[in-house]
Amino acid sequence: MSPILVRPVREQLEHDRIIRLLQARSRRRYEAEINPGAEQNAPVGTGPSALYPDLVLYSPERGKRIQAVVEVETGESVNHLEALAQWAHFAKLRAAFHLYVPSGMVDVARRLCEDNQIHVSEIWSYHAVGDEVRFTLVHRSREPVPSPRPRVPARPAPSARRKAARVKRPARSAKPAARSKARPGKTPVRAQKRK
Repeated sequence: MSPILVRPVREQLEHDRIIRLLQARSRRRYEAEINPGAEQNAPVGTGPSALYPDLVLYSPERGKRIQAVVEVETGESVNHLEALAQWAHFAKLRAAFHLYVPSGMVDVARRLCEDNQIHVSEIWSYHAVGDEVRFTLVHRSREPVPSPRPRVPARPAPSARRKAARVKRPARSAKPAARSKARPGKTPVRAQKRK
């Protein structure tokens, strides 16, 4: 739940409208799911530690891996409390974090991110011109997003490895090998065949 528990109604409507516009725009490249208002449709993570960003972008492939999380802020919600309570957590995910703020709040958002060491992949500004909302990319991080660790197949349990080793041993020949007597402290030498 956002620290901004109650946004003014007009700001909340504008916030949810922008989320829906971004969902429509990103459907060309991603599968996009949204969490407008108090809805919790698309969690990131599980259990009590699950996060609910405004927009979650998944790869269209079968694995449906998270590519980016998007947080949309309004004039009231670009503040220190919001940065620590939400942005800092979204920045720690193994996905790109995109932040959308009103055009007049870009400098405040940048300063909050720098002061709190919050890694944002992209910061976008938005402003309305009549019924149309225009988006402008104002910051793109040069640092790559940490990629998820590759899945390593699990190693078999030690008892399973021992059983597999027993099965793979070559069968003993019926004829015993000639052994030489070895002195203590020396390695045995195999008897050589004479011609």
